[in-house]
Amino acid sequence: MKIVFHQDYVDYAGYASDPAADRGRIKPIIKEIREKTDYEIITPEPATEEDILRAHSERHLKRIKHNNNLYYIASLAAGGAIKTAEIAYDNKEAAFGVIRPPGHHASADSCWGFCFFNNMSISMLKLIADKKIETAFILDFDLHTGDGNINIIGQNPNIKILNPRSPERVGYLEEIDETFKSLKNIDIIAASAGFDEYVLDWGGTLTTEDYNTIGKMMKEYSLELCEGRRYAILEGGYYFEHLGINVVSFCKGFE
Repeated sequence: MKIVFHQDYVDYAGYASDPAADRGRIKPIIKEIREKTDYEIITPEPATEEDILRAHSERHLKRIKHNNNLYYIASLAAGGAIKTAEIAYDNKEAAFGVIRPPGHHASADSCWGFCFFNNMSISMLKLIADKKIETAFILDFDLHTGDGNINIIGQNPNIKILNPRSPERVGYLEEIDETFKSLKNIDIIAASAGFDEYVLDWGGTLTTEDYNTIGKMMKEYSLELCEGRRYAILEGGYYFEHLGINVVSFCKGFE
């Protein structure tokens, strides 16, 4: 399994003051990965304007570029998502993008919820533009519905998106499993991986073991449906003390 990570995701400060921009947010994740796994870490490059404009309007791009600090880190996150997707497709293996800022609330011409560019949409549209995929399934297990994912790529009939809505953990996991069982003709499986449904985070629903279960489901169904091609990119998650533990639990199931 590969981890896509750039040190600037930790070090770069001053682009925003929201919880997702906290410099301490990525630290426990990468610390836990380095201490508890032997995953190879891959360093990405920023996304190009061409990559970004597949998902966003010229007007939105110009708004973000108005702040040089923000544009750099947001395009680096989008580039991290692209690299993660390419590893998953080309190598037929699991890849996880430990990136910031998140992206699933960014639509073509607007953004909110700590997001600026839609990392998932940019990565998927890059795979489509390169004629690598035609169909995909995205599991968005963040606490908050990824409206940007839906607005940009959810309108494509070949891309299916699930934002589980069951209010308790057993039903939540069953909803994911039943959706996977219904899938056919999928070229790649991806996750907008938010960890704020955690029992001690804002959502108060999922356990550390549940994230491992979600990772295992994604692995098993990717092997069945698309030769193991699967990737995940970081979205939410704000209980920093256990964030790294939960990410690694997911990765151990997903690997």
